[in-house]
Amino acid sequence: MLLAQLTDTHIRRPGTRAYGVVDTAHFLEAAVAHILALSPRPDAVIVTGDLTDFDDAAEYARFSALTAALPMPLFPIPGNHDSSAGLLAAFPQIAARCAGARVNYVVDDAPLRLVMLDSTVPGRPHGTLGEAGLAFLDRVLAEGRERPTLVAAHHPPFHTGIRHMDVQNLQDAAALEQVLRRHPQVLGFTCGHVHRAVTTSFAGIAATIAPAPAHAVSLALDPAAPPSFHMEPPSLSLHLFTDGRLVTHRSFIGTFSGPHPFFGADGKAIRG
Repeated sequence: MLLAQLTDTHIRRPGTRAYGVVDTAHFLEAAVAHILALSPRPDAVIVTGDLTDFDDAAEYARFSALTAALPMPLFPIPGNHDSSAGLLAAFPQIAARCAGARVNYVVDDAPLRLVMLDSTVPGRPHGTLGEAGLAFLDRVLAEGRERPTLVAAHHPPFHTGIRHMDVQNLQDAAALEQVLRRHPQVLGFTCGHVHRAVTTSFAGIAATIAPAPAHAVSLALDPAAPPSFHMEPPSLSLHLFTDGRLVTHRSFIGTFSGPHPFFGADGKAIRG
């Protein structure tokens, strides 16, 4: 199974740019074209939050229009720029998978089971799963102990060293870790929010933050550094489930020179 991960697309109404600079719709269009050009194509696409910039119905509609060309299932969860209610109203097919007002659901009809979690806190940038979200996770993982699983949320449960982002982390990370450690079938945890590709371990499993397809949060590891962003080469995450393992690649979006052969027609390495 091949899974593409988009995150932090920050779609706005036509004619506006994020922070006065970033044409986020243009970057999402490029990301969709990139996914369509992949061979093999991903079996599904997850979107780990901040689909919109202002939780506006028109922004959700524009996101849906920009991703309409994707033939595979799309599984979003909200980020702090979205809201649970806004996302559920925009995606009735996702609302049908959820019980209640939170966007917590399971995708159970694929080789890799997906557990999608809502970590938003209304009006605040940080995240929590809350007692209900943690109980949901514990219950659905207990129901699928034999199923290899990937868990996704918007907010990271670990520090990255970028201070102004770390203060917005998942605040009940310790409780999440306890739940995940009870369920060894979970192969990985992935999230967004930081607009950078980051890899670490959490609860004894691989944990990744997916890069954003538009602007990147500056890699500023000085605690005194002010919040800022750079226009780095856009990319997305690809998660390959194979041989019982989850392998994550960073796939850069754009046109680059290649592929170039290593070997000539004689089967020998090209020397010059």
